[in-house]
Amino acid sequence: MLKPARSARSGGYLCSMSIDVKAVTRSFGPQMALDAVSFTIGAGEVVGFLGPNGAGKSTMMKVLTCFLPPTQGTAKVCGFDVEKQSMEVRRRVGYLPEHNPLYLDVYVREYLEFVAGVHGCRNKGGLVNEMIERVGLGPEQHKLIGALSKGYRQRVGLAQAMIHGPEVLILDEPTSGLDPNQLEEIRALILSMGKERTVMLSTHIMQEVEAICDRVIIIDRGRIVADDRVDRMRSSISASASVEVEFDGPVEREALMSIAHVIHAQRNRSGTWTLSHPVEKDIRSEVFQFAVDRGIQVLTLQKTDQGMEQVFKELTRPRRSKPEAGPQN
Repeated sequence: MLKPARSARSGGYLCSMSIDVKAVTRSFGPQMALDAVSFTIGAGEVVGFLGPNGAGKSTMMKVLTCFLPPTQGTAKVCGFDVEKQSMEVRRRVGYLPEHNPLYLDVYVREYLEFVAGVHGCRNKGGLVNEMIERVGLGPEQHKLIGALSKGYRQRVGLAQAMIHGPEVLILDEPTSGLDPNQLEEIRALILSMGKERTVMLSTHIMQEVEAICDRVIIIDRGRIVADDRVDRMRSSISASASVEVEFDGPVEREALMSIAHVIHAQRNRSGTWTLSHPVEKDIRSEVFQFAVDRGIQVLTLQKTDQGMEQVFKELTRPRRSKPEAGPQN
């Protein structure tokens, strides 16, 4: 059972269920963007909300942040209904949209002070100083936002999302377009945020999901197709596992297929072999024995887990029986 998370704003405890979505449908004319979507996110969870382009991710986030009303169903954030109690929801949510809407002709510090004022925050100067230090904007705080790099603009977006001490952070593609160094820094920042509040984020970078998220919800064509912890999702999607092995001499594929429980052998460009086998079997000892019998040595041998990228492909594989989704993302 999840423990209640402590609020960064009030010092009290948050409600045990930060997000509660029940049978939410959202249509744009004849186009169904969300089709009876239901899920819950507990306080203190960091959840990846994944899906292909046009699956409904951004639409769901806009519903939760009160930018779009659901056509049917209910959505609550910290116990407040997004339609009937939208102001209470907005007070408790920090939102970073996919296309970070910033005032490019405003200075960083001036912009954050403006956002803090909009939220009615006390001690604006102190909050701005705290956010600038927290997201690493110190050297850039006196620059125009339009003069910042993409990475620093994302930091400004994260700072504005957090400045009022929200209990829930909703981040839509927070690392889109960043270079590897910026990616690492922003991921670390999101991880630190997740220690204090609930985080829901969308991304197309599967390594990011595995590095940041406790749990993953996958949406496809407006419907939830998977909802589980990352480790369980990886292990349940396929009945096979694999090992990667490198020998010090030539080996034929047919010979490798003779190893007990090997169901597929594939040679990699690096010269290693990937040997697939049933999940419940461990073939490493058989591989070593295979090498001994042929007078060769095993240079490397490593179990490889199925990554989230393969899981994502399996669950969102195109189906010809259904039309391509429209502009709902």
